[in-house]
Amino acid sequence: MTARSSLAAALILSSAIAQPVILAAQAPTTASPPAAAKDVASAEAIVAAVYDALSGTATQERNWDRFRSLFIAEGRLMPTGVPQGGKARIRVMTPAEYARVAAPQLKAEGFYEREVSRVTEAFGTIVHVFSTYESRHAPNDPTPFGRGINSFQLFNDGSRWWVVSVLWDRERPGNPLPAKYLPSSARK
Repeated sequence: MTARSSLAAALILSSAIAQPVILAAQAPTTASPPAAAKDVASAEAIVAAVYDALSGTATQERNWDRFRSLFIAEGRLMPTGVPQGGKARIRVMTPAEYARVAAPQLKAEGFYEREVSRVTEAFGTIVHVFSTYESRHAPNDPTPFGRGINSFQLFNDGSRWWVVSVLWDRERPGNPLPAKYLPSSARK
């Protein structure tokens, strides 16, 4: 092989490697239970449905089928945090895994989570929602026991909205909620 043909072969090979592989977009699989039309009619509705599905009294059984119906079959929930003096961590769970982990805690005491502010970015079929939340043990508790941000990634397949993933972090010492993510009434 001549130097010229070696160079040509290298260019062809590098060109083939550099070409992007275009994968056909896939519709979400239907392993999830059927969703209520009102829960998946808009980006706002599906975020509200996630909060509503998780909220309730200590004795109230959560509707995990409703919860799972909001997610694509491959959906993920990813809490993050930093243990005292430790390194940041993330846990990745499917909606079914999250239900198994969360159900005992939700049955132990009331849990009401509500959105207090949001920042939304949209393009084509995707929406990203930075949703500031407050958590209370009862809906009328004067002070939340927790606050943080849920980062929702949403997808619209043309007939409904889906939650692709929810990534979140909570407020803690050294990690206060930035003013731009608080309700306008709380900004100074």
